[in-house]
Amino acid sequence: MLVETLIQNTLEMQGFRVAEVTFVNGSLEAEIVPDRRCAPCCGVCGQRAAYRDTRPVRRFRHVPLWGIAVYLLCAPRRVNCKHCGGIHVEALPWSTGKQRFTEALMVTLATWARVLTWQQVAALFHCAWSTVATAVDEAVKYGLVNRDLSGITLIGVDEISRKRGHVYVTNVYDLVSRRLLWSGEGRSQKTLKTFFEAFGPERTAKLAGICCDMWQPYVDVIKDKAPQALLVFDKFHIVQHLTKAVDQVRRDEIRDKGKAHKALMVKTRYIWLKNPWNLTESQKIRLSALEKLNLKINRAYLLKEAFRRFWDYRNPVWAKDYLDKWFWWATHSRLEPMRDFAWMLRRREDDLLNYFDAPIDNGIVEGLNNKAKVIIHKAYGFKTATNYIRNLYHCMADLPLPKTMHTFA
Repeated sequence: MLVETLIQNTLEMQGFRVAEVTFVNGSLEAEIVPDRRCAPCCGVCGQRAAYRDTRPVRRFRHVPLWGIAVYLLCAPRRVNCKHCGGIHVEALPWSTGKQRFTEALMVTLATWARVLTWQQVAALFHCAWSTVATAVDEAVKYGLVNRDLSGITLIGVDEISRKRGHVYVTNVYDLVSRRLLWSGEGRSQKTLKTFFEAFGPERTAKLAGICCDMWQPYVDVIKDKAPQALLVFDKFHIVQHLTKAVDQVRRDEIRDKGKAHKALMVKTRYIWLKNPWNLTESQKIRLSALEKLNLKINRAYLLKEAFRRFWDYRNPVWAKDYLDKWFWWATHSRLEPMRDFAWMLRRREDDLLNYFDAPIDNGIVEGLNNKAKVIIHKAYGFKTATNYIRNLYHCMADLPLPKTMHTFA
């Protein structure tokens, strides 16, 4: 099989043909010429148009062949289009827009960029880092336009730290298909409003449940933009607030009772915070001894374990009854951090009880956030939020890639 035939079989070349392939300075250069049997098509509207003139030769990089760089040389024509009006460069079926690489190379680079860092992909294909970034950008643009967003009813909202200094990115996930729907810089009301504007009012009206933490800007926007959806507070974030309150009781007691008590409490932090079934044998023995000393931290620990039963209820009425009892215990425990946590739940009680009507949580979201952290750690960070968000879309949004005539391994 001739090299001309290989190139012809791996490229979309309707209206063009390979005239000649030469080996120049260690690379293959294929001269692409118009097929005189076909009229040129407008690069804007895609309709057939009248020929006007020919522009200088352009070089397009193609997928390497046996490790040899391949370039396409083509002098594009300009057409006078009566459909959209004006003079435009003809459509080149192997490329999109003004990019100087083929769509096949774009798909190949984007595919490898899902498993390797952009720098590694650039080294593998002997191209610039910016070429890989542009290929990923083109792939993400295509995927966002052609993805399927129908049937989305349950979403999760959470923020992730992009770098030091409280620099956050807000991510919105589909809890059913476990994919990224949207990502935006910041964690303000404006950030989440941008998601709902992009998601559209029709899709927003079909949302049945939205899970998020108790970050007030998120709560305000969700109640304003999707009032019909059940707002469910993520139980893992609630438990995180509870464990922080328990640990604060331990810290306060150590501060109040001095050095002797501090020596007694050395290396006991995770004894009070861990689940009982996760304690080691030595931790169980030490916990048993500490429980006999009538410590404040022991009362906080018992309240923490009692709160665990709240999640076992299936009926919201029974769950509310138990929450009322637990609230009385916490507010009468003479432990300020536990009282503060109890009042925080009381202020958000209605949304908290929505969990029993729509038992969803952000466990899937936390798993996907860990994947997002792996992406940034693998690349040793991104200088800009734009590149980071683009890579999140590319690796986590399950976006479709353009179909090519040949799949390159």
